[in-house]
Amino acid sequence: MTTQPSGDDAAVSYVSTGRLPSGHRIEALLEEAYGRFRTNDQGACSQVHPALAAVPPELFGIAIVATSGAVHAVGEAGCEFAAMGVSRPFVFALVCQLLGPDGARTKLGVNSTGLPVDSVAAVERGADGRTNPMVDAGSLATTSLVPGASLDARWRLLQDGLSRFAGRTLALDDPLYASAMRTDDAAGGLARLMRTRGLLEIDPAEVIDLYAKQHAVRVNAKDLAVMGATLANGGINPVTGERVVDAAACHCTLAVMTTAGLYQTSGDWLCQVGFPGASGVGGGIVGVSPSKGGLGTFAPRLDEAGNSVKGQLVARFLSRRLGMDLFASKPTRS
Repeated sequence: MTTQPSGDDAAVSYVSTGRLPSGHRIEALLEEAYGRFRTNDQGACSQVHPALAAVPPELFGIAIVATSGAVHAVGEAGCEFAAMGVSRPFVFALVCQLLGPDGARTKLGVNSTGLPVDSVAAVERGADGRTNPMVDAGSLATTSLVPGASLDARWRLLQDGLSRFAGRTLALDDPLYASAMRTDDAAGGLARLMRTRGLLEIDPAEVIDLYAKQHAVRVNAKDLAVMGATLANGGINPVTGERVVDAAACHCTLAVMTTAGLYQTSGDWLCQVGFPGASGVGGGIVGVSPSKGGLGTFAPRLDEAGNSVKGQLVARFLSRRLGMDLFASKPTRS
């Protein structure tokens, strides 16, 4: 359904509109999804860091936040976990706001690599080494663009921006951050390679520090749903009413989430789910249906690609039932 403006159509922007179903319907579907998938024991917790491997694998939470600000949740939706890669679209949105979408796209690239999230080949095979902000290389490049006179200043800006997306102050998981700084040699090597290709704006050691911190930010499924709903709402947090980024930054971010948010399985996600999403090995998934709302899930068992098994099942189940699938259509009346 579209708006029906008056006047010269050439001077008017048409946007997608529509609403989620009633609150009662949403809550009933969340309960049904939780009941259907709660006992699924496929996959395994991430082994990237000991803290991730130790997360109780049965934890499971789902949340939906509408652009009206209505919040619906079930299960362990308030249980905190490390954001990991699910932080990436929001860091990119903040950088888009600072540089402009075209400036961010030019510096970082936005096309899917079709390769695993941690692929070094994605940097080496391209003439300019650009990837996209959802994979490890592109995320490092994105993080290097966060401005500030010092490392602490850059971190404060990043933490504040992510917190504004969530509508509350997001804390750092200090043990996980410390573990990442001790053990993430792969990210360090990738950062040094990217510096030689001119793809990092600051010293690799500082990039790795910021990168480890953004991944160690603690969120819950409700936070992710609010963050997703903020992107769905043109950059205004529907719970707090605060503008976090502008609509142009949201547009570019949602485009990148669509093409690369689930890494090398993004095409499968789009066919099965049909709306922009992003995933992290902490067990979180965020989804966005523009103008309607955001989905947040937490379930730490992952598939081979590093995406939450239950989170994907929930997204598939809810997508069309809630009218979130951007690609669903039906014949018009003749």
